[in-house]
Amino acid sequence: MKRVKIIGAGGYGGVGIIELLLNHPEFEIGCLVAKTETGMLISELYPHLNGFCDLPILPPDAPEAQGPFDAVFCSTPDRVGMHLAKAELENGAHVVDYSGDFRFASEKKYNAYARYIGLDPNHTSPELLPQTIYGLAELHDITTEQKLAGNPGCFAVSCILGLAPAAANKMIDPKSVIADCKTAVSGAGKKPSPTFHYPARYEQMNAYKLAGHQHQVEIEQELSELAGETVQMTMTTQVIPACRGILSCLYGTLNETLSAADVLDAYNAFFSDKPFVRVFDNQAAIGTAQVSGTNFCNLIVDVDERNNRLRIISHIDNLMKGQAGNALQNMNLMFGLDPMTGLNFAGRCP
Repeated sequence: MKRVKIIGAGGYGGVGIIELLLNHPEFEIGCLVAKTETGMLISELYPHLNGFCDLPILPPDAPEAQGPFDAVFCSTPDRVGMHLAKAELENGAHVVDYSGDFRFASEKKYNAYARYIGLDPNHTSPELLPQTIYGLAELHDITTEQKLAGNPGCFAVSCILGLAPAAANKMIDPKSVIADCKTAVSGAGKKPSPTFHYPARYEQMNAYKLAGHQHQVEIEQELSELAGETVQMTMTTQVIPACRGILSCLYGTLNETLSAADVLDAYNAFFSDKPFVRVFDNQAAIGTAQVSGTNFCNLIVDVDERNNRLRIISHIDNLMKGQAGNALQNMNLMFGLDPMTGLNFAGRCP
């Protein structure tokens, strides 16, 4: 069994990977680390884990947290993982970081991302950036040679998977892309705030970050690489009063006249060997409930023939394919395991 350390164990991303590792045949949880709730058992913080995981939450400097560990998940905000990854890698660990710290393989790209969202543009471990990979296995070949991966943002997973075949096949005008994205409240994390207090959120839907969402940077990066030209999109993110899930309605003007059947064939071919992406036609009666609690992305493929416009509806669980599930998929591949190990389950109904 490979020993795993989870940094940021007390948040939704941390508990999500804990839940998945409990039934993993190759990984075992060796250590839980966080800056808050230290000294508590994780099962005191999350009582549903009682009897399944009763490990204490340790401070980062605890002797038991120093390793070595085989795998480390950094479920931490921007500019935390960049301070931690070097030591973990030197100790022999494989590292998957949940933030934007390692989503970009050069200082120039990281600087542009950081400036876009108002962060310090100076990466504290720039020598690691050429070693990282953008952790979306549906697009990038993640092998046992890889020791460091930057897990994508949740909106990015939804939008990139929804538009990747269209970009790769040069189906759409790269300046015509529109992403209309709705996320559930858990996307804001566990920390309470006035705008996510129940009376403020119940029956409330609102758009936010209209000046530019941080995930837009990586979406445009990945789609531009696929298209071989600059993809520039209009993205509107919204919060809806639900617990988990992302629904992204994605549009682009087609470069030639294509039917929904033509596009469906192209999408099925592109994702034919990608087990976590399921492609449906425009008659499918599905929504976010059909991916809740799973690592799947369900895509509805359609064409507005009257306006010659591509229309893709992308569904993911923001805490799974948008976070912990995708992180485990990456770690599986970094250890040479089947990507579906510990992730091959259907979810629940209702």
